[in-house]
Amino acid sequence: MRFLIDFFPIALFVAAYKMGDIYIATGVLMGATVLQTAIIYAVDRKLQTLHKVTLALVLVFGALTLFLQDERFIKWKPTVLYASMAIVLAAALWIWKKNFLQILLGTQLKLPTHIWARLTVAWVGYFLFMAGINAYVAAYYSTEDWVNFKLWGYVFPVVFIVGQGLYIARYLKDDEDDAVEKKS
Repeated sequence: MRFLIDFFPIALFVAAYKMGDIYIATGVLMGATVLQTAIIYAVDRKLQTLHKVTLALVLVFGALTLFLQDERFIKWKPTVLYASMAIVLAAALWIWKKNFLQILLGTQLKLPTHIWARLTVAWVGYFLFMAGINAYVAAYYSTEDWVNFKLWGYVFPVVFIVGQGLYIARYLKDDEDDAVEKKS
């Protein structure tokens, strides 16, 4: 269900682009992201920082795209978002000695500290990869190709998240086994 909530603004953006143009699609993306944020808030009764940052960037870059009639702003928004996330996670881990990933998810997943550090490094690498690939497609390909990339590029986060799940599965099993042993 969460995947559908995350995916529907992009799907609506692509559909609006195919039926109209980048400016109509940008307006649809802005509205869909506001709706997405409202749904997440209604379900969770809170918004994570990523949701707030995404909403702000979509609205700012979308408004610039529409006001200036310049599609480059909406095309570069994902690069700014991904690069920002990589910088924040890296700075937190290596400069401030805080693991934001563990702070955000540590109550839901019990993992050893060194695994949290590895996951954070993997997320930094993933965000840098996504920033780079979006920048490359935005700079060197047509808007049509970039829009198609936005849709089919969803394979990257799916593969990454599945990979993360496979990586941490063995550590989660140990926690379950410990719980079973304690009950015995």
